[in-house]
Amino acid sequence: MSASRDVKQYRSIWISDVHLGTRGCKAEYLLDFLKHNESDHLYLVGDIVDGWRLRKTWYWPQAHNDVVQKILRRARKGVQVYYIPGNHDEAARDYTGLQFGGVQVVEEMIHVTADGRQLLVTHGDRFDVVVKYARWLAFIGDNAYVVLLQVNTLFNWVRRKLGFPYWSLSAFLKHKTKTAVEFIGNYETALGDEARRRKVDGVVCGHIHTAEIRDMEGILYCNDGDWVESCTALVEHPCGRLEIIDWAADIRRRAATTLPARIPAKEKPETVKAA
Repeated sequence: MSASRDVKQYRSIWISDVHLGTRGCKAEYLLDFLKHNESDHLYLVGDIVDGWRLRKTWYWPQAHNDVVQKILRRARKGVQVYYIPGNHDEAARDYTGLQFGGVQVVEEMIHVTADGRQLLVTHGDRFDVVVKYARWLAFIGDNAYVVLLQVNTLFNWVRRKLGFPYWSLSAFLKHKTKTAVEFIGNYETALGDEARRRKVDGVVCGHIHTAEIRDMEGILYCNDGDWVESCTALVEHPCGRLEIIDWAADIRRRAATTLPARIPAKEKPETVKAA
């Protein structure tokens, strides 16, 4: 999956919704991303570990342990690592204000970009009306989502047998379903309103597994996506410019080559939107 390439250096990297402890987690993709991308600041924006799933069925392969070790290694090397728990790893919220292995656990953060913009960093579940007001319904939805991911896994197993690269069926269906589109719109609006209330320039979140950068009437909305469906991250360049990195697309491109050596050393991963 990996190739010999230069390591890209960013000022900041945001990742969320890794869901370690589930079969849907693309841990190998994340390890490959971390191998080729470094930063001064690393934000873990919630749902890094899926406590909901682990309470039901224990699943923790070596690759999931490797992700944790790689993050801890970053912290030991001096990277500022902030862990902002989400709803699936909400137990970690009990440790807000503490530090483990150099990783600081915080409820939320105000990140100041290199060009001076203030961004509220939060997982985003507090702005999901289902999670906030109907927790039982959120658990039902989570179970349905697991079934969809299982179908997605089978679908991609067949694709691999036929020689095709990974493609997220679940992400495709989410973008084509009217109810899902409306939910995402309401979620983004709620976060934009919160940013205005806080008098900050924008917000960085996760939670809904939909990577996005867009201007909402003067408020910058950024969602770093996930590592279950899309395999995306949000990065900040040294100048303060923000960009979404689509690592699944990068891997698909590399998989399309017959030999890893044919990949140009300076080839950049595919990117989506910038601000």
